[in-house]
Amino acid sequence: MAEVVRMPKLSDTMKEGVVAEWHKKVGDSVEPGDVLAEIETDKATMEFESFQEGVLLHIGVEKGAAAPVDSILAILGEKGEDIKSILAEEKKKNSVPKEEEPKPVVVEAPVPVTVSAPAKTVVTTSPVVDNSNGRVVASPLAKSLAKEKGINLSMVRGTGEGGRIVKRDIDNYTGGASTFVGRESFTDVPASQMRKVIARRLAESKFSAPHFYLTMEIDMDAAIDARKSINGIAPLKISFNDIIIKAVAEAIRQNPKVNASWQGESVRYADHIHIGVAVAVDDGLVVPVVQFADGKTLTQISTNVKDLVVKAKTKKLQPQEMEGNTFTISNLGMFGIEQFTSIINIPEACILSVGAIKEVPVVKNGQIIPGNVMKVTLACDHRAVDGAIGSAFLKTFKQLLENPVLLLGARSI
Repeated sequence: MAEVVRMPKLSDTMKEGVVAEWHKKVGDSVEPGDVLAEIETDKATMEFESFQEGVLLHIGVEKGAAAPVDSILAILGEKGEDIKSILAEEKKKNSVPKEEEPKPVVVEAPVPVTVSAPAKTVVTTSPVVDNSNGRVVASPLAKSLAKEKGINLSMVRGTGEGGRIVKRDIDNYTGGASTFVGRESFTDVPASQMRKVIARRLAESKFSAPHFYLTMEIDMDAAIDARKSINGIAPLKISFNDIIIKAVAEAIRQNPKVNASWQGESVRYADHIHIGVAVAVDDGLVVPVVQFADGKTLTQISTNVKDLVVKAKTKKLQPQEMEGNTFTISNLGMFGIEQFTSIINIPEACILSVGAIKEVPVVKNGQIIPGNVMKVTLACDHRAVDGAIGSAFLKTFKQLLENPVLLLGARSI
C-alpha cells in the first residue's frame, strides 16, 4: 500500500523546507536508510533518509522548490500502484471551502508596476574641441598660460563670450577625457532558506535586544608559549580557538550571570555551559554547539570542534548539534580582522567577537618591546546583562589567557 513521505521538521524553528537535491527519481526502488533527498532548512542542508521501502511513485516537491512542513514530499508504494486518491485527498484537505473564503476587500490605491529594464549603456565623451567653426579663440593670457602648462587649446572648452577661452578655463582644465562606454547591470539571486532565516533572526535580535559592547585588549604572549608547549606533548594539535573556548567556558563558570537569556518577564540563568561556535558556510552562517564545554579537556574540545566544522562544511550537521547554546563565540582572527562586533544569537544574552593576534609594540616595565595582543568585544543584551557583569567576565577571561597556568592543569589537556 502506498505511503506518504512528508516534509520533515528538521529544526525547532523550521516552517518550510527546500529540496536542494533528489537522490532518487520516480520509478527507483527505495530501501530504509537510503538517502531520498537533501533538504535545505533554516539552519543547514541535511540528507533526509527514508524510513520506508518501496518504489518512488511521486515527487511532491521539485528540486529547488519550497514546501511547508508536513506537506507531501514523496509517495512510496508498489510499482504501478494508483495514487490518484491520495493526491486528491491531500488537495481536498489543503483547499479552503468557498463559503469559508474571506470576501475580497477593495481598496482604492495606486497599483505598483514592476518594470524590468534592460541594462543601461553609459557613454562618457571628451569635451568639445572646436569653439569657433574650427578656429580656436582664446585670450592672449589664456594662450600664454596654455603654452606654459603644455595644454592643447583645442581640448579646452571656452566659457568666455562666443566660446572664447579665458584664463579661468586654463586654470580649471583637468585634462582631456577619452570616450568610454560602460554597461550597468545586476543579478538578483534568490535567498536560500538559511539566508532568509539569518536575515529574520538577526533583524529580530538587533532591533529587539538593546545591545551594548565591551572591548578589551589581551596580551597573548603567555598563551602563545602555552600552546607551543601543549602541542609538544598533546596527542593532537590545539588551536588558539580551542584555548579561547576553554577560557570562555571557565570564565562563564566564574561569572555565571553572563550565561543568561531574556525570557520576556524573567531572566533565565543556565547551569550548564554550551558554547556555540560560529562557522561560515556557503549559504551563510551556522552555529554548532560544544556541549558542556567547561567539563571538557582541550583535546576533547579540539576533537569536538573539528568534527562539527567538517559536518557544517559538508552539510552533515544534525539539528541537535545546533541547539541549546547558552553563549556564542565568533572568531574572525584567521581572516586578519583585528576587531569587530557581532549581533547576539538570541535567545542568548552574550556573544564574544574575537579578533586576530597582532604583533605590536607594547610597554612592559617601562620599556617598549615587541608583543602580541588580541582584541575581543563582548556584545550584551542589556535586558539580561549589565555592564558590570560583562566587564567582570572579560576581566576573568583576560586573566585566564594572560596566565594560562590558571586555565591549563594536567587534566585540562
